[in-house]
Amino acid sequence: MRKQFGKATEAGKRRSTFAEAGAVEEVPLEAMIEREPITVVCSQMGWIRAMKGHIALDSELKYKDGDAGRFVLHAETTDKLLLFGNNGRFYTIAATNLPGGRGMGEPVRLMVDVPNEVEIVDLMVHRPGAKLLLASSAGDGFVVPEADVLAQTRAGKQVLNVRGDVKARVCKRLAEADDNVACVGENRKVLVFSLSELPEMGRGKGVRLQKYKDGGLSDARTFNRAEGLSWKDPAGRTRTETDLTEWDGKRAGTGRMAPRGFPRNNRFT
Repeated sequence: MRKQFGKATEAGKRRSTFAEAGAVEEVPLEAMIEREPITVVCSQMGWIRAMKGHIALDSELKYKDGDAGRFVLHAETTDKLLLFGNNGRFYTIAATNLPGGRGMGEPVRLMVDVPNEVEIVDLMVHRPGAKLLLASSAGDGFVVPEADVLAQTRAGKQVLNVRGDVKARVCKRLAEADDNVACVGENRKVLVFSLSELPEMGRGKGVRLQKYKDGGLSDARTFNRAEGLSWKDPAGRTRTETDLTEWDGKRAGTGRMAPRGFPRNNRFT
């Protein structure tokens, strides 16, 4: 009996050792990083840095000669950043790996393998459980859970399929109460339709949001119908249109000319 008990004890020790080793492997990297507030700054030329604390998003910041500001967002050192290129690929960057904010930062292309010819469409902090509206210049798009766009390698993850002259153009996070989609084409026509008409996918080309005789999609966003459709006018003021009857339609329709005072760049934000 004593010998059997000894064997069982040794086996128990081995199982305990394996369990402990497994527990170490399962500890997420974020748990080992000290959580601190930072402000992520990325320039038009793609130089990125992390400044300590949450500074005002409209603060005057310095950039390299010939460069200017593009993205300024609040984050924490434990966050993951999602970079979306116009090639339809998502790239994931750990906020803790960003260079400090004392200098001008470093080119983001040194951190992830974004080809030189690819333009950055958007940069945002990953929010678990959130969903994104993706759309191409051809006017095709879909809704994707953010969990499905996280990339595991520097090469990124293909999510929105584009080819030829078609480029990824829109990446917008959905608010929980959003129930409608608004699109505006390069022809300045606006179309509004129900969010329920868009499929939720993990990857693909998507479905047609808006139809164009000439040109393509300029911008798209989701919104809550009860709150109305908002945009920034040329003076920087927020305008909200609550009576959208004129622009209501079905997905893949052509739409009607944008409301008076709509920005000349054909973008909601």
